[in-house]
Amino acid sequence: MALKENTTGIASLVEHILASILEITVSVVSIEIEQESFIEVGCYLYRASLAIHELLTTKHCPTNEMEILQPISESIDLAKDLVVNFAIGTHSSRNLQLRGIMVQLQEVIRNIGKCLSMILSSTLQDQEYAEIAIKSLSNEMQHVTVDIAEMQASETNELGTKILSSGKQPKEEPAPTETNVYFLDVEISMDDPETKELGTKILSSGKQPKEEPAPIETDLYSLDVELSTDDPKFLDTCHIIKVSKSASYACEEKYANMSRSLTALPEVAQYMEPLYETFLCPLTKKLMNDPVTIESGVTYERKAINEWFGNFSNPDEIICPTTREKLPNRVFKTNIALKSTIAEWKERNEASRIKVARAALSLASSDSMVLEAIKDLLSVSQRNQYTKSQGSIIGMLPLLIKFLEYNDKNVMCATLELLQQLAEDDNDLKEMIAKIIDVSTIIKMLSSSHQPLKHSALTLLLQLSRSQYLCERIGSVTGGILMLITTKYKRSSDAFAAEKADKILKNLERSPYNIKCMAENGLLEPLLNHLIEGCDEMKMEMASYLGEIVLGHGSKTYVAQRASAALIEMVHSGNTLSRSSAFKALVQISSYQPNSKILVEAGIVQIMVGEMFTRQIYNEPMNSKAEAAAILANIFESGLPINNIQVNVQGHTMTSDYVVYNIICMLKNSSPDELNIGLIRILLCLAKIPKSITALVSALKHTESCYFLLELIDSPHEELIIATVKLLITLSSYIGHTLSDMLCKSSGQPENLILRPAGITQITERQAVSANFLAKLPHQNTTLNLALLNKNIVPEILQAISKIQRSGTRSGRYANNYLEGLVGILIRFTRTLYEPQILLLARTFNFTKTFTELLVKTSSDEVLRLAANGLENLSSESVNLSKPSEVRRSKSKKWFHFPKLPSFNSSKGRNSTCPIHRGACSSQNTFCLVDADAVPRLSGCLDHENVEVVEAALSAICTLLDEKVDVEKSVSMLTENNTIQHVLNLINQHREVGLQQKCFWVIERFLMRGGEKSVSDISQDKLLPATLVSAFHHGDGNSRQMAEKILRRLNKMPKFSSIIYTM
Repeated sequence: MALKENTTGIASLVEHILASILEITVSVVSIEIEQESFIEVGCYLYRASLAIHELLTTKHCPTNEMEILQPISESIDLAKDLVVNFAIGTHSSRNLQLRGIMVQLQEVIRNIGKCLSMILSSTLQDQEYAEIAIKSLSNEMQHVTVDIAEMQASETNELGTKILSSGKQPKEEPAPTETNVYFLDVEISMDDPETKELGTKILSSGKQPKEEPAPIETDLYSLDVELSTDDPKFLDTCHIIKVSKSASYACEEKYANMSRSLTALPEVAQYMEPLYETFLCPLTKKLMNDPVTIESGVTYERKAINEWFGNFSNPDEIICPTTREKLPNRVFKTNIALKSTIAEWKERNEASRIKVARAALSLASSDSMVLEAIKDLLSVSQRNQYTKSQGSIIGMLPLLIKFLEYNDKNVMCATLELLQQLAEDDNDLKEMIAKIIDVSTIIKMLSSSHQPLKHSALTLLLQLSRSQYLCERIGSVTGGILMLITTKYKRSSDAFAAEKADKILKNLERSPYNIKCMAENGLLEPLLNHLIEGCDEMKMEMASYLGEIVLGHGSKTYVAQRASAALIEMVHSGNTLSRSSAFKALVQISSYQPNSKILVEAGIVQIMVGEMFTRQIYNEPMNSKAEAAAILANIFESGLPINNIQVNVQGHTMTSDYVVYNIICMLKNSSPDELNIGLIRILLCLAKIPKSITALVSALKHTESCYFLLELIDSPHEELIIATVKLLITLSSYIGHTLSDMLCKSSGQPENLILRPAGITQITERQAVSANFLAKLPHQNTTLNLALLNKNIVPEILQAISKIQRSGTRSGRYANNYLEGLVGILIRFTRTLYEPQILLLARTFNFTKTFTELLVKTSSDEVLRLAANGLENLSSESVNLSKPSEVRRSKSKKWFHFPKLPSFNSSKGRNSTCPIHRGACSSQNTFCLVDADAVPRLSGCLDHENVEVVEAALSAICTLLDEKVDVEKSVSMLTENNTIQHVLNLINQHREVGLQQKCFWVIERFLMRGGEKSVSDISQDKLLPATLVSAFHHGDGNSRQMAEKILRRLNKMPKFSSIIYTM
């Protein structure tokens, strides 16, 4: 509203005026005497109310508002008193008062016209059309003459005949011509049926007032056109169409509240200007759209008269439906004048309806008012494309769009339908709507549970999506494409919505960005279709997108099946950008291992090998070797058999020397890191194949590439380091000593493999594989062991082990692998205890205690196995180290100094006489398992599920039954720890040959040195004889001899000459 907040008094005055006018117009409906004259008065007041409302809504408030409105209010009050009193009076009294009332009403109208003429031009400066209309209405009202209809009946009929026969305005004495001003905005409440009939009755009368001489003003809706005079019906007296209406109404109803429903306004607007009977087809009784005149001079609707002619098979029998005279032929011609007149009449009335609807929307006081107004606008828009295109409704777009967030869903639906109608088949209008509307508001409606609203939103989106510009706007709405895809796949619950969503998505495919968004949200078909069938530029863009998006596991195989052939074709195209995009997509597809078979069947291996080894195009900006190597590595890492895959026309396969040597040569030529990563990953896969590992080891030795591999360990590229170290771990079983010696000669090695970089708190994969590399190199390599010792690596290792044990999994996902590598490095030293420095190292850091604690402080099976192996190695030296005191007192040279570590060297290592090793013994100095209390823990490991852990623990226990120790006392000690029962359980549970032989050996030692108790305990096991018999019959030579010996000890076989066997 243009009125300021401090002018509420003026607003109240306007409301009072409009309410009073409404009450007057309701009252005139009930007056039967001189009804046309009273309706004429009501029509003037109604038109004046529209002008007053325009004054209220203008942007430029006039300074003389009160001077205009106060006299109008007084005049309206007078008119209301006159009309209401006359309406409720008796028939006789009303007849006597009629002339005086008409005179006073005429004066009221003239006074109102004078007040309207006081409106300043500046008030309506931005609405020139409205200004002209109000001036015309003011001029007309100032010269109005209201007469009793009975005295003017003949004149009125004559006037109507002249209007319709001549097609021009009647020539009268100088006076203003009737101007239709009812197109102005108005906000009037009409709740009752009586009120709803009001506009029809007022405007159907067609009564134009006689006016006194005055300057003629051109009618804003001039009918100054030439009409056909061939139609006799057209020359008849004008017949005004009156709509039937009820005479009943509720006088006591109060209409002071201006916020009530405006549902009757569309009907008022429809007949703002009278509908002449001449406009109707005599056959259909409906308004003609394409009037044609036949030979009899009567005009009909073209379609209707054609159907009439079709009823006559004989041309001579055709008659005119109206005059019933025979027609000489079926010829007719378009009545251009009448067609133009009808078209102009429609336009004027539709413009009025639009204005009335706009007023209702501006007021928006009730849901029904708004809904009816929008529906009427929709009706106008559907019938008249010209009105729509010329902006009559378009100017209301900002107002209409506000109703998309209205609290009534029916209003929202109607608004969406209207916007859809406006946008239909007009790209300019689509873009105009898009500039004003927030597309996200429509997108949100797709999640509505109100189905009509959802359908309307989809229908509008479908119209908007037909514009290229709007495709990108719609696709850019966050979550919009995802919601459309979701709707598309819910066909079973809402087929209509699914169909519309599918069409919208197809329209959105015109934007490559939208296609990418669809793929990211699970709809891959558009991307794949354009990749396969699109132009070269589109294919390149789609391939690039395919390489960027993250595909779900469920769609990766489907993409591989659809896209592989097209992508391989793009690799062959020679276009640099296309090749780059295709390689990027193939790397993405090949990263999913189940796709490997599909790619191999498509022939990708041969192509990628060719890219790596044979493609040489000079000055080509794109080097595809790195991508080709990555694709091959992805495929080979899937575990797909590659032995027989032919890579070229010469018949070479991936495992042939040709391939292996070419890869080694490429590595030596200082290739980019990305390419080296792919090459090393390929070699790592080949190293797992017996045929190719031989060629690989041979190539490394002949080309001296081991140095290059060790140099890559110092690369700044983390992924390259990890891949290289993994390859070196695999090669350590074949050329371990060579690698160990080279590593010791490399600058900064081997300590850089184990030391943690500063600032890193989490254990990385690089640290884990590096530690395992050092652990996997040959344990007996003294050079490497001494190098690790001299670099003071052991304290770092022990601190790291302690920290991992304290923090557990919080150290990172690679903590267990790192711990296994660290313990493996410690095991290295237990294999070279003959070196004095290493022996001192093991004693200083009490390796026996460290390994014993690991048996109970770790959850890793590999660490348990390694700890048991370490105890086995240490215990094997115990009998040699447990010598008489004079030998032990000999001083050994101290080659280096070890820092003290309280957590690992808390024991003072005091020696005491060991009954098993027959000398002074301790866990620290002689690595005695008994002193370290390791036996119970090793016995507990015999019940472990992992066979490797069980076998390692049993091997450590076997060192206590060696001939060099006191076996009787050792058996006694092991019996106390219930070791023999654990061993018997192992025989019954496991059938591994190595483990079974160790168990047989332990049982035999117990039977030989354990006395009657051991024999009794072993004999009580009912399952043992069956196991022994099976081994005797089916085992290898060693197992058979052991089983036979035990059976004889148990008196299960006759005793012959002794059988000798060794462990």
